[in-house]
Amino acid sequence: KSKKTMTNQQDNDKLRGTRSLLDAGGYPMYVLVLMLIAYLFNQADRYALPITAKEQEQSIGFGDRKGGGTEYALLAGPVFQLIYTFAGIPIGMMADRYNRRNILVVAFLFWSLMTVGMGLSRTYTQLALTRAGLGLGEAGCTPLANGIISDYFPVEMRGAALGVYNWGIYMGYSIAYGLGNFITHRFGYEYVYYAFGLAGIPFALLILFTVKEPERGMKDRMTVAERQRKYTVGEVLRTFAFRPSLLLLCFAGAVRNAGGYVWAYNTEQFFEQVHDLSKDEIGTYMSWIPLVGGSLGATFGGFVADRIIKDRGSWARVWVLVFSQVLAAPFAAGALILPVPWAFISLIPSNVIGEMWVGVTLAVVVELVHPGMRVTAVAVYLFIISNIGGNAPLLVPVLRKWFDSYRQALLVLFPGVYLASAVLFFITLGVLRRDLAIARSRSVEAQSLLGPADDSGSSSGGGNDGVGAASAATDNNNNQDGGQTGGLGSVQTQKKTYYQLMDDENQGGEYDDVYV
Repeated sequence: KSKKTMTNQQDNDKLRGTRSLLDAGGYPMYVLVLMLIAYLFNQADRYALPITAKEQEQSIGFGDRKGGGTEYALLAGPVFQLIYTFAGIPIGMMADRYNRRNILVVAFLFWSLMTVGMGLSRTYTQLALTRAGLGLGEAGCTPLANGIISDYFPVEMRGAALGVYNWGIYMGYSIAYGLGNFITHRFGYEYVYYAFGLAGIPFALLILFTVKEPERGMKDRMTVAERQRKYTVGEVLRTFAFRPSLLLLCFAGAVRNAGGYVWAYNTEQFFEQVHDLSKDEIGTYMSWIPLVGGSLGATFGGFVADRIIKDRGSWARVWVLVFSQVLAAPFAAGALILPVPWAFISLIPSNVIGEMWVGVTLAVVVELVHPGMRVTAVAVYLFIISNIGGNAPLLVPVLRKWFDSYRQALLVLFPGVYLASAVLFFITLGVLRRDLAIARSRSVEAQSLLGPADDSGSSSGGGNDGVGAASAATDNNNNQDGGQTGGLGSVQTQKKTYYQLMDDENQGGEYDDVYV
C-alpha cells in the first residue's frame, strides 16, 4: 500500500510538472500577452531602421546610400547598444526596489516617442540622438517583463512562459518587414516610424491601468525576509564574477546573439543586393517566416527544456542550447547559398531550431540567481550579450572588404557564429556540472556535521527545477524527494536550489541535496 501510494504521488508530481500555461489562470495569461505585446513593439521599433535604411540614407545623406556603410553600422550597433546596455543595469536596480509595472510603462512610452522622433529626424545627428533615446527606453523592457513573468508563473511553466514572451522578437521583426516595407514603398519611410511609435502608446496605458505588480518570489520557495531582501549592484556583479558557469553562459549567449544581430540588420540588404529583390518581394516572405519559425522555436525550446529538467535538473537545459545551434547552422547557411525561394524556405528550420536558445538561456539565468536580484541579473545578462553581439554588425563591412564578398562575410558571421556558440554552450555545460558537483560535495560535508538523517522522511528520488522548483519539493511534503529531518534535535535540512546554496555558502548553511 505504501509503495502504491508513493507511485501515485510520483505520477501526480509528473502531472504537476507538465501543466500547460493555461493552468496558471486567466489573469497571468493576460499579463503574459501584454508583456508579449510590449516586446513586439520593442522589436518592431528597433528594426524599423534596417527596413528604411536605404531610403533614409538617400534622404538625409549618410552611409553608402544602399542601406549600409559604416554610419549605418554605427546606428545599428554602438549608438543603440551602448545606451541600451548601460541603461539596463540601473533600470534593473530600480526595478528590484520599486514598482516594475510603472517603470515598464514609462520606458514603453519613452521608446515609442523616440521612434516617432526617428521619423522626424532630418540630419544624421538628430537620427543618432533619437536612436540612442530608443535604446534608453527599450533597455527596460526585457528585464522588467522577465521579472514580472517569473513572479506570475511557477517554475515548471517558466520556460514555456518566457518562450511565449519571446514570440515578441519574431512578431515585431515580421511586422517590421511586412508592414515596414509596405508603408515605405507606398507612403515613405517616415510613416513607418510614425505608425510603429504611435501604435504602442495605447498598449503602454493598458499595462498601467490593468496589470498588477506581483509580489516578488511568490512562485519560489522563499521566506518573507528573503523576498524583502534588496541586493546592491556590487552583490549582483559578484554573483556573476564568482560563478564561472553563469559568466560563461552569458558569453556563449553573446556569441549566439551576434549571429542574430548580423542577420537581422543585413537581411534586407542581402536580398536586395545579392538577389536583386524588391521590397515587396522581400516583405512577402519575411512578413511571416520569422514570425512562424521563430515563435515555434522559442515555444518549442521552452517546452523541451521544461520537460528535460524534470528528471535531470536545470543544467540539462544547456543540452538544448548545444544541439539546437548545431542543427540550425546548416539551414542558416542555406539561406545564404541557395537561390530564391529556397533561401527563404531554409530560414524556416533555421528559425524553428536556432531560436530555441532565447527563452532557454533566460530561464537558466533566472534560475541561477536569487529571485531578489532577477531583474538586475537579467539586465547584466543583456548588458553582456548585447555589448558583444549587438556590435557585431560592425564586422560586416570589414569582412565584406576582406573577402570581397557580402555572402562570405555573412557565412562567417551568421551560421559560423551559431557553431561557435554551440561549442561555448557545451563548455558551459561542463563548467555548470562541475559547479554543481562542488556545491553538492559541500552540502554533503554540511550534512555530515548534523548526523544521520531520520528515516521518517520520504524516499529520495529525482530532482526538480532550480530556483522555484523547490516550491514543488515542499508543496505539503508531496514531492517524492521530500524533506528529511536531520540529527541534532529538530534541525530541518531541506533541498536547496543552486542559487540558495551559493548564497548561503558563507553563512554555514546545511542542506541534504542541491537542485540545479
